[in-house]
Amino acid sequence: MVKKAISKSYHSVSYTKFIKVAENFQNAADLALEFDYFNAAGVLFIHSAIAYADAITVKFASKKSSGDNHYMVINLIEEVLPPIKIDKKAFNNFKLLIDHKNSISYSGDIYNQKDVEKIKNYFLKFSFWAKNILNP
Repeated sequence: MVKKAISKSYHSVSYTKFIKVAENFQNAADLALEFDYFNAAGVLFIHSAIAYADAITVKFASKKSSGDNHYMVINLIEEVLPPIKIDKKAFNNFKLLIDHKNSISYSGDIYNQKDVEKIKNYFLKFSFWAKNILNP
């Protein structure tokens, strides 16, 4: 049984703010990557993906995931989008990003360029899908 996501209400037009946040994180991630701040770049790509996920749920359901478990936003997206718009590959890329979130932020692991390029690749695939959902 799939758990129902914990969420907070937002006005649906505020989804554009989450897109702006996502773009801001992505731009900062690209800059951090350029200067070899690999852990910072990885965290920023991950947070950009989370902001895109939030933009989707705010736009389509006027709510966003509010729990500490970022995997739950996947359940919330599945609740708010019609099945025809669901892309399991995009969700898998998002899951891979979340898999890295704790490791890159809290474990003391040092990420290198190859690690972050992998994260960026997951991010680009997820964000491509998210942008298509947000701007049909």
